[in-house]
Amino acid sequence: MADKMWAGRFEKQSDKAADDFNSSIRVDGRMYREDIKGSIAHAGMLGARGIIPAAAAEHIIEGLGGILEDLETGRLVIDETAEDIHMFIESELTRRIGDDGKMLHTGRSRNDQVAVDTRLYLRGECAAIVALLRRAVGAILGQAEENKGVILPGYTHLQRAQPIAFSHHLFAYGFMFCRDIDRLMDAMVRMNVCPLGSAALAGTTYPIDRERTAADLGFDGPALNSLDGVSDRDYCVEILSALSTVMMHLSRFCEEIILWSSWEFSFVELDDAYTTGSSIMPQKKNSDMAELIRGKTGRVYGDLMAALTMLKGLPLAYNKDMQEDKEQIFDAVDTVKACLGIFIPMLQTMKTRPDKMKAAASGGFINATDLADYLTKKGMPFRAAYKLVGEMVGACIKSGKTLETLSLDEFKAKSDLFDDDVYDAIDLANCVERRSSLGGTGAASYDVQREYLEKYL
Repeated sequence: MADKMWAGRFEKQSDKAADDFNSSIRVDGRMYREDIKGSIAHAGMLGARGIIPAAAAEHIIEGLGGILEDLETGRLVIDETAEDIHMFIESELTRRIGDDGKMLHTGRSRNDQVAVDTRLYLRGECAAIVALLRRAVGAILGQAEENKGVILPGYTHLQRAQPIAFSHHLFAYGFMFCRDIDRLMDAMVRMNVCPLGSAALAGTTYPIDRERTAADLGFDGPALNSLDGVSDRDYCVEILSALSTVMMHLSRFCEEIILWSSWEFSFVELDDAYTTGSSIMPQKKNSDMAELIRGKTGRVYGDLMAALTMLKGLPLAYNKDMQEDKEQIFDAVDTVKACLGIFIPMLQTMKTRPDKMKAAASGGFINATDLADYLTKKGMPFRAAYKLVGEMVGACIKSGKTLETLSLDEFKAKSDLFDDDVYDAIDLANCVERRSSLGGTGAASYDVQREYLEKYL
């Protein structure tokens, strides 16, 4: 068995089961690009400062470039018996270029090395998720425009409440996704601090240039406290929290799509490409992709809770517990990307059933508030109008009528304030259009909301 990179103090080999238990390379191996990028920046700084010979630094950088190329092309395969990606790359470098490779770790520790790798990796992954969220908003805009003027019932307590435009309902999720983007961008700002140079926990005695490595790696600056530099995982918690909120929004949207695509609603039909059938019931068309997204939300929540629990009792600085952070954050990133990757085309290809939406909106007396407003605008106090309309709804339910089917004489029997214009007041299209207050469901608000979302993108 080959000696560990940290061998020296130890008199015998570690147990194989302990090695396997301790190894993280099956998780952190995905960060090979970031590890090599960080090492190139570190080697360049060491050479420029004269901490190692400039020729050795150039040799290291050339060797690291070759390793990266070979990993990308598949000529080199990551050895899963290695302890972690950092040790694998350093060992491979030394195998290729000899003693110069042993100079790379001068002035740094795996503690600051893994911290910089993780930040670099998550910076790229957050940017990818932001791009997906922008596509999701674009899909919402496309469906809203395609279904402009379509009316459906708005719900509270899952009971029909008031008529709204379908586009208005969609836009609500558009604003949610915009806030998700903002949260991720905010987290990326706080994450963009370079821990490299913090070394194990106390900094280093070498005259390193931390501003240089931070700039070379695209960070806003170096972490100003070395203990915090190696032990901070706030950014993982922030990103996990933001991703949990993304999943919560996706889950809510998928829950509605699941309801809407059921026979009981039949408001939408999902494309065959994003549904499945039953092994026994030939008539079934199941919204399994939406259901899986809804189910995977709990998985991302679990990643967040695992990270918070792992961190809650840790003394400064680095502890091996923190190796667990990557499994959690990587799983959440992978899950959110996979869910958005399915959700976006599922939404884009979803067909609406305006006739079914309109039929549902025509029942349930969802224009009752408009009838009360009609009376209020003619001088009746709102609470009195509310009570009168409630009595009328109750009578309609008993007689099997709707407000629209009442005769003018039946209206006037309830109040002399009713006139021919009452039918215009309770027409569903007018009920939607007249809600013209800022943020309402009317056409003027549609234009404002659409313009905002388009500008945001």
